[in-house]
Amino acid sequence: MSRIAESELILNERGAVYHLDLRPEEIAGTVVTVGDPDRVKEFSKYFDNIEVQRAHREFISHTGNIGGKRLTVLSSGIGPDNIDIVMNELDALVNIDFESRTVKDQLRAINIIRVGTSGALQGDIEVDDFVASTHGLGIDNLLNFYLHEANGEETQLLQSFITHVQMKGAPYITGAAPSLLKNFTQAFHQGITVTCPGFYGPQGRVLRLGISNPNLIDRLTDFSFGQHRITNFEMETAAIYGLGKLLGHHCLALNAIVANRVKKEFSKDGKAAVEKLIQKFLEIFVADL
Repeated sequence: MSRIAESELILNERGAVYHLDLRPEEIAGTVVTVGDPDRVKEFSKYFDNIEVQRAHREFISHTGNIGGKRLTVLSSGIGPDNIDIVMNELDALVNIDFESRTVKDQLRAINIIRVGTSGALQGDIEVDDFVASTHGLGIDNLLNFYLHEANGEETQLLQSFITHVQMKGAPYITGAAPSLLKNFTQAFHQGITVTCPGFYGPQGRVLRLGISNPNLIDRLTDFSFGQHRITNFEMETAAIYGLGKLLGHHCLALNAIVANRVKKEFSKDGKAAVEKLIQKFLEIFVADL
């Protein structure tokens, strides 16, 4: 097995992976990613105990136990570029031997679950509702830097999407882990989540700059493929799903809806909606995951 050079896998002085500042023993078999670093403590306040606390740049992590189960909560920051760091370094923590700098013979799969916020693209999904993403559809370009291939249904869905939305570039799509998604049906809408490379123009917002696809919101809302529709969009899910599938991990995204872009409404208390989502996730995690 080829040795991975110091310039490719960067470890710090304590033998932790560079950006996340974590060692292999410091993460659990289930990792929750949150965009906001302040949201980590909103999870860990429910832990029975906290074993590990690390902070480096926007990456804050707490690993602890709740209801007899071990859980890591990690802030990812915003956007697919940060997800590229998080997913590759989480995989390195479980599947690369840091001493020999080689890929392990026996690969391990972990659960990686995003708990975040999002904007709804359907009128029947109200602000403060929850969405579990059946698929992540990326209109960013992250996965195009990796060798990947869509299956038959995904290829057909993408071709239909490109035609309908009049999308430039090369979008990609990946499904959620069925083993995780099945636990998030009650009290959750389910549908395709579109992942964008930015918050303003890429999500159809106009402040002072004109945008190249002014009908984006309408086209996303109107799109359907069989029983599938686009429920929401944000900036991380497709990157997590795409890299997770390539690396062999089980991924899911759960979002509290803080805006409805069709109705042009915004939550009056988004923090409370996120708190309810955290509580709901932890209830299901302790009982079923």
